[in-house]
Amino acid sequence: MQEILIDFEVFKALTAKRVDERHTYNDVIRELLGLDSLLEKPDATDALLGTDYDCRPVTNPLIPSGSLLEKTTGFSARGIFLPNGTMLRATYKQQQYTAAIERGKWLNIDGKSHSSPSAAAKAITGSNINGLRFWHVKRPNDSFWRRLDLLQ
Repeated sequence: MQEILIDFEVFKALTAKRVDERHTYNDVIRELLGLDSLLEKPDATDALLGTDYDCRPVTNPLIPSGSLLEKTTGFSARGIFLPNGTMLRATYKQQQYTAAIERGKWLNIDGKSHSSPSAAAKAITGSNINGLRFWHVKRPNDSFWRRLDLLQ
């Protein structure tokens, strides 16, 4: 492990960018440098599809794109708010699954709605599972993917 010396101003700036105590200084630096998070291991899918994956959000023609209504609604569960346009992904048995938050709902790529991250995970695995640890999320203004439970 290398040691890197930084001054107090840099330390304060890094500290300000931490989301919570589980979000390490290394995580902050990786995000600033555009590197993959260590919380999720890059796989062959990352290399083939890049970081955006094949997550096609479902749009509602009744809500104008870019409108205030579209920007202020989203999905809320267990103290976590995910705005419309949020993309979700999970890997289970070496297969990539995607979902999106649209019109305030958690929608699988096939348009099936779920009431919670765990319900969406159970639909994939067939068993009860902690959906907050199962899913990774990329909100509209995020530049990297993060495990859902780390947003709490």
